[in-house]
Amino acid sequence: MIYLKRSTFVAVLAVALAAGLGLGAFAAGRAHSGRRVAEVPMVQAPVIPVQMPLTTNTTFARVAEAIKPAVININTFSRGGGRGPLEEFFGDEFFRRFFGDTPERIPQRSLGSGVIVDASGIALTNAHVVEKATEIEITTLDGSKHKAKVLGVDKKTDLAVLRLDDGKGKFTAARLGDSDKMQVGDWVIAVGSPFGLQSTVTAGIISAKARQIGSAFDDFLQTDAAINPGNSGGPLVNMAGEVIGINTAIVASGQGLGFAIPSNMAKKIYTELHAKGRVTRGWLGVSIQALSPDLAKSFGAKDVKGVVINDVMAESPAAKAGLQRGDILLEFDGKKTETMGDLHKAVAQTSPGQSAKLKVWRDQAEKTVEIKIGETPDDRDARGPAGRRSLLGLEVRPITPDVARQLNLRSTEGVVVTRIDDGSAAEDAGVQRGDVIREINRQRVRSMIDFDRLTKDVKEGDRLTLLLQRGPMSLYVAFSVGRG
Repeated sequence: MIYLKRSTFVAVLAVALAAGLGLGAFAAGRAHSGRRVAEVPMVQAPVIPVQMPLTTNTTFARVAEAIKPAVININTFSRGGGRGPLEEFFGDEFFRRFFGDTPERIPQRSLGSGVIVDASGIALTNAHVVEKATEIEITTLDGSKHKAKVLGVDKKTDLAVLRLDDGKGKFTAARLGDSDKMQVGDWVIAVGSPFGLQSTVTAGIISAKARQIGSAFDDFLQTDAAINPGNSGGPLVNMAGEVIGINTAIVASGQGLGFAIPSNMAKKIYTELHAKGRVTRGWLGVSIQALSPDLAKSFGAKDVKGVVINDVMAESPAAKAGLQRGDILLEFDGKKTETMGDLHKAVAQTSPGQSAKLKVWRDQAEKTVEIKIGETPDDRDARGPAGRRSLLGLEVRPITPDVARQLNLRSTEGVVVTRIDDGSAAEDAGVQRGDVIREINRQRVRSMIDFDRLTKDVKEGDRLTLLLQRGPMSLYVAFSVGRG
């Protein structure tokens, strides 16, 4: 039924465009009339402008014609795919003892999309499209093939930067627009290669902004423009022909739920990956939880807007600034922190070494604390929660109301798995992204507090039994920590 409704809409829209009604022109005229298009500040090489200047008479067809030359099809090749059935059944050690060395892995292929943002051949795509690739082949609109190398990957935001033809080519580049100016209801188009069908264009609107669907770093634009497997990494474009998002997440194909990384976030990540191949983020060194009505009442807080500090890491910026357990963070450098996502985003976007003022509620009064922001430790070297999750071979996040809705959960109880380390014992045991952890060693997990309490003393070699919820079913998995 949803498909029929979409088809009817597209048919009506096609008739309207043929009759010259210019639905796109109406939207563009209101949103972009008289506004100059800003160039991307970090681009070194001169940007070749999109082929067709867009005006207030812009239609979907003109936007698509302008953006498609900058959109690329990404074909990746990798080795080291899944283990064969004999290895899975007998295990690696048994297999080697009786069958010899492990055979060469079967090459794996995957498809994705991307968008060129620099005329010298610099492109943006998703990290998950290229992170395991040993070879990357790019196809442009004219059918020509190009080799690409990864300049940098940021898994936390699922962004990657590629360089085509070692930077020696000349390409049509798209403009990165201002995603903050997009409003719910604005027209957008998505361009990419769903199921390998290159240069596919779909249209829709911005359905919501600032969506979190699993990670503390999420700040997605939500759209009902059709996004399917293979669209990952392609652009979401406004009616001025500017890229205002990088398509990244599909909740369910055909259900009108697609998500894109905002261009303003992508600009910051792109700048750092292009310059130094890695991203640095601000760090406080605290563990936090949402402020419930009961907690607010017990702390004597004025309302339930804010986040509670439940742990402060030793020698962290927070510890040096004097932050304490039980402090309620109300503002970060003048920005209200009404949710955990607000705080995560504000801190992550602050450069390490910069000072910030925090407004906290402590002992029935508001206090101002000045803090010098640190740099987020690398997962491999981190101490505290991030390091513990790395030792377990998986990373988890709290279940927000949005996540609960997307996963069709009846409550926000538990924690959701957002990342699995390749080759880890957790992965071998069958733990998957999106699994909800309900128990650890037969003890109930209601929140991140329970998860941290039950895993803080875990050491290599310890045995863990997890009760997982995966969709409508529950299952137990067991593995030894640190093995793999």
